[in-house]
Amino acid sequence: MRPILSLLLVLIALPRCLAQSYTPKAGETVVKIGIEGRGNVYVLLHMKEAPRTSARIAKLVGDGFYNGQRFHRVEQVPKPYLVQIGDPGSRTGDLSATGNGGTGVKIQYEDSGFKNVAGAVGLARGLEDKNSGDCQFYMLLDRSSFLDGNYTVFGQVVAGMEVLKKIQWGDRVLSMTIERGSRAVQAQAGDRVLN
Repeated sequence: MRPILSLLLVLIALPRCLAQSYTPKAGETVVKIGIEGRGNVYVLLHMKEAPRTSARIAKLVGDGFYNGQRFHRVEQVPKPYLVQIGDPGSRTGDLSATGNGGTGVKIQYEDSGFKNVAGAVGLARGLEDKNSGDCQFYMLLDRSSFLDGNYTVFGQVVAGMEVLKKIQWGDRVLSMTIERGSRAVQAQAGDRVLN
């Protein structure tokens, strides 16, 4: 009886563990977001379709800019909408006073061609200026087509959507890191790997 119970517990926990990992494919650039007490979210950056925005976010991630920040905007009522991060004042300040902070570097709007579907990652900006994005970004919990054409969609959640849906206001990012897919190419199983 005890081995069956142990096996059952492993089978229940296995999907959760597997869902919180992602191995980038060749040429992919992925941001791994480690969220305290929740798990990991993996965001595939649209490097070719939104090059300026993706490069800026990747640089900020590499500089440790997002480490220790808290999610200062979480909208789940009346239906799941989005979570947002990127205000440096969220590390230590009063969360109710956050949402306008940044680095002072503005990024021009880029039409990546991607829609604001569940898991889309877009550059937050001021309401009146499409070219006022900086370092804050949102991750959508559900489709939000009214945002299409107004915000740069520069990424897509490729793993950890179940973690994203559990994020609460004030949850802290432990770390964000960049992971890149190997440049190795393998044509078919059994072929030698080329570097």
